[in-house]
Amino acid sequence: MGFSSVNLIASSKRSAFNRISIHLTMTTNSIKRFNITKITDATVADASDALAIEEPLEIRLEYGTEDERQVKTVSVTMRTPGNDAELALGFLFTEGIITADPIKSIDYCFIACAENKENVIMVKLNEGAVPNLNNSERNFYTTSSCGVCGKGSISAIRTVSSFVNKKGVQHTIDAEVLYRLPDILRYYQDAFASTGGIHASGLFNLAGELLLLREDVGRHNALDKLIGAAITKEMLPLNNHILLLSGRASFELVQKAAMAGINMIAAVGAPSSLAVELAEEFNITLAGFLRNRRFNIYTAAHRILLPTNENTY
Repeated sequence: MGFSSVNLIASSKRSAFNRISIHLTMTTNSIKRFNITKITDATVADASDALAIEEPLEIRLEYGTEDERQVKTVSVTMRTPGNDAELALGFLFTEGIITADPIKSIDYCFIACAENKENVIMVKLNEGAVPNLNNSERNFYTTSSCGVCGKGSISAIRTVSSFVNKKGVQHTIDAEVLYRLPDILRYYQDAFASTGGIHASGLFNLAGELLLLREDVGRHNALDKLIGAAITKEMLPLNNHILLLSGRASFELVQKAAMAGINMIAAVGAPSSLAVELAEEFNITLAGFLRNRRFNIYTAAHRILLPTNENTY
């Protein structure tokens, strides 16, 4: 079993989500091997290569009164199989479709054309719970590289979070804590170590201890899985935590982090311009290019305690 399906530090809290009826017998294999021809300079050789599995997951939502239940397909996303309940839960929450307490059950749906693959999941809401589907028009294919595909407009993505950080809340961390995070994340990335082609989201406490890690071929899926896991452990809001992204920081990832109350985001790669603007709007500390004991701070620098007497400007 890969690390992406386990937690480093378990929460002792019990929430309504811990009582969700989840009937999943998921396959946890996220890697498939292929025979390849490997070229090195003038050398040609047969070899075997491990690749991250990518398969579709259709997320369906059942809601309504006991006598009038409705089923709606909310999204079809390309993902790495595993932690599908967390992915569905995290997606519905970070898109503002559900709040943090109306889930009755999560289960796979069998369809004849799926070749026994677990690629359709049903999230059932409690009787009377009403999902907010107004800003979600993602009723068709969403690629694993771009979680915004299928949205009606940019305004639909600007979901209002009930956990947006207020300027009065102050948490600080030492730069030395940030320096350690990428090595810790990489150490525990089982699927990445095997394939070199999978994204990860890691949740750390302010002391730099890894609490949760989720991996997926899609960067937004990895974060949805992470936030879904945090919801089941009643950890929200995550305003006392650090989110580390294994790649770049996009607008959608910052938006999802804001929905969970995260106010410190570090990325190994670069942020986009819109990600920086959104982080500034939500008063989120955003650091990019975190590697080799270096990083850039783009917004809310007051939360990071910087080395003294090393400003070269």
